Amino acid sequence: MRLIVTGGAGFVGSAVVRHAVRAGHDVLTIDKLTYAGRLEALTEVMALPRHRFLKADIADRDAMDAAIGEFDPDAVLHLAAESHVDRSIDNPDAFLDTNIRGTFVLLEAALHQWSRLHGARQAGFRFVHVSTDEVFGTLTEDGYFGRGSRYAPNSPYAASKAAADHFVRAWHRTYGLPAIVTNCCNNYGPRQHAEKFIPTVIRHALADALIPLYGTGANTRDWLYVEDHVTGLMATLQHGRPGETYLFGGRCELQNLKLAGLICTLLDARRPRANAQSYAHQITLVSDRPGHDWRYAIDPSYAETMLGWKAAEPLDTGLAKTIDWYLANADCLIPVNELGRLGTRTVECVGAAPSCI
Repeated sequence: MRLIVTGGAGFVGSAVVRHAVRAGHDVLTIDKLTYAGRLEALTEVMALPRHRFLKADIADRDAMDAAIGEFDPDAVLHLAAESHVDRSIDNPDAFLDTNIRGTFVLLEAALHQWSRLHGARQAGFRFVHVSTDEVFGTLTEDGYFGRGSRYAPNSPYAASKAAADHFVRAWHRTYGLPAIVTNCCNNYGPRQHAEKFIPTVIRHALADALIPLYGTGANTRDWLYVEDHVTGLMATLQHGRPGETYLFGGRCELQNLKLAGLICTLLDARRPRANAQSYAHQITLVSDRPGHDWRYAIDPSYAETMLGWKAAEPLDTGLAKTIDWYLANADCLIPVNELGRLGTRTVECVGAAPSCI
């Protein structure tokens, strides 16, 4: 197939690109190369004849029309997104531009591409929109997100992705674009940006700094190794039905405090501290993130049944691979004092304003 992958220099996107090229597909990677995009993640494929790279903004209508028209893809895998909740709290504008406007522009360009195809190529064309479980809001101690879950986003990031999901559904229902939405739980693995949870624990630990955990550390997430997400997306391309939604989860729920402890234990074995104490002594609870969702957990049974997909990487081996990669690539860990804490923007309410939290 001829595939366009947006956000292909990012964490999940680059894993998709590498996998697709290895599988024999022709791939055009589109990435704006913001702070989260790294060409180094594409070193394996950058010079191969089956791969091309375009530095461009997905919200640039002319650039996307030209790229899709010239490359003539059989499918678009749309992963480009602003994705860090804390950044969305501080600067929501960028999330509207990329996640909403950018998705709209791509839908329009993909619709034009699909409409000019014929026969088997038109029937086989797919637009796969990669989204998050955060669009569904938060869970209590029980239950799981599934295909019928109500949208209830609680952060600017989640709201922007929810809006994008709705645009994709509308372009399928209104114009017939063969589009599919996927929602996934927290990904982890090598090459993830240093601001995310697992790399943050690693870099603070190695810097002999306090390892910050929001609130009580009891917030719970479902974790999926990035390569398992990639195989899910490729299964969606092969077996997914237009108009459907598929949810990918790892069946691996952990409280943040427990996960941080596991990471520290693995680091203890690989790079012991000079004082022989566990890195876990550096874990510190800090003031909570505004609107912090309590729990995410996905029921992936529909994707498992309909796509023949299942998460394969256990957490212990996935974490070990991740930590080993960061230990060998310490340059990818931003120094603690260069990033600082994000997501601290607050609004001071005056008077009795019921909307203020």
